[in-house]
Amino acid sequence: MTESVVPLWIGGQQRLASDGATFEVLNPHDRKVVSVSASASSQDCKDAVEAAQKAFLTWEHTAPTVKRGILLKAADLLESEKYKAKIYKAVNEETAGDDMWGMINVRGSVGPLREAAVLATTIKGESFPSSSIPGGTCIVQRRAYGVILAISPWNAPVGLTLRAIAIPLICGNTVVVKSSELSPRCQAIAIEALHEAGIPPGVVNYLSMSRDSSPKLVPEIIGNPHVRHINFTGSDRVGRIIAGEAAKYLKPCVFELGGKAPAVVLDDANIDDAARHIVQGAMMHAGQICMSTERVIVQKAVSAELIDKVTTLCRKVKAGDVRKDPSVKFPSVMNEVFAENILGMMREAKDAGAEVILGDLTRDGPVIQPHLLKGVKPGMRAWDRESFGPVVGFAVVDTIDEAVELANASDYSLTASLWTRDVNNAIDVASRLRAGCSVVNGSTFHSEVGLGNGGLGGATGYGRFDIDNFTVKRMIVICPKGVKTPMLD
Repeated sequence: MTESVVPLWIGGQQRLASDGATFEVLNPHDRKVVSVSASASSQDCKDAVEAAQKAFLTWEHTAPTVKRGILLKAADLLESEKYKAKIYKAVNEETAGDDMWGMINVRGSVGPLREAAVLATTIKGESFPSSSIPGGTCIVQRRAYGVILAISPWNAPVGLTLRAIAIPLICGNTVVVKSSELSPRCQAIAIEALHEAGIPPGVVNYLSMSRDSSPKLVPEIIGNPHVRHINFTGSDRVGRIIAGEAAKYLKPCVFELGGKAPAVVLDDANIDDAARHIVQGAMMHAGQICMSTERVIVQKAVSAELIDKVTTLCRKVKAGDVRKDPSVKFPSVMNEVFAENILGMMREAKDAGAEVILGDLTRDGPVIQPHLLKGVKPGMRAWDRESFGPVVGFAVVDTIDEAVELANASDYSLTASLWTRDVNNAIDVASRLRAGCSVVNGSTFHSEVGLGNGGLGGATGYGRFDIDNFTVKRMIVICPKGVKTPMLD
């Protein structure tokens, strides 16, 4: 094994690609090579699925307490200084994330593992009398699907990789993980921790592949008859492609496909608190979070005050290379192609009548400073599409009903926030927001361990990372002795 190459994991063994192929990963800021990863071949993909299928025959029947112990040990390892150092370094080099983002990746890994471990002994079936066979008994079991293909993204690479794995594992499935080509070293750390914790060979397999290889190899994996289920976190554009491939074989999916999270600020809100949380939710990790605050819908009476406070706060936070400048609050976006797309959305909005109230619509390579726009509305890409950048669009409304209508004027529905001091408005308005999670007087950047993040449909995706979505119900009907056969008796 060449230590400088990020390896594949197949059947419990680290190995290079069968054809020796590799690809390079560049740091977003200086474009220097920070990782060289094995690039899986078609044969490697087949081998990974075969290893997972073989392991499934025993893993499905492994005692829940054993599964729980492995996940708890992996969580402990990820909290160790050894693994934290590796995660912080890899997250910084491959994704430009700062130490705070490294810490969030650690917490976002440990939480799902421990929560899944707790749930390991809660997977239960039911029994009830047969409604059609007198004296018969029906037993319903929750059973694993089999081999799961898990595709996880680069923006929170360690945490989202383990979220894609943890619940499927405790349900008795085995997993083939496909990493992002932008963060293979980060994501391989998660796999390493599971193996160090004692995961049996083949239960978790890891594939990384170049950007050029993915469009050919991912459909091959989806089409493999041993693959029974797919989960994917990423863009809705790629999600639609994967959904189309899965539909060819009628294979179920769980998708989380981004967000266009609204913050709704009513005229009785605490404006200081709202402004702080909007800036935090919008600018953290350069807005490259599926729960980033991208739209602010504010009632007119407090709009000037809120916009002024958000603008003042945004002037205090600067983007740049966190390795070189300690005053930097958030990094560049992932690359210059992403940066140009973000600027293009804002330029189009300006041409369509939006006002740029902060920012100059320029970039320094992949670095974009905070940008605020006013008068953004449906029909503009800056409203309709996820920017994945340090951008906030403001819309000013008169009434609460207008605010709800605008908040829901999007296919993206992962999270939302609502700012009000009125408990009745809080319950009423939050219940009308079409979002997977609505946070009252808090940031859109929020998740709860245990529910399992996921969308409600549309461009956000569907399904959740929970037991219901990674098990199937199977019924056994036990007939009593002497059941009559009407045709013959």
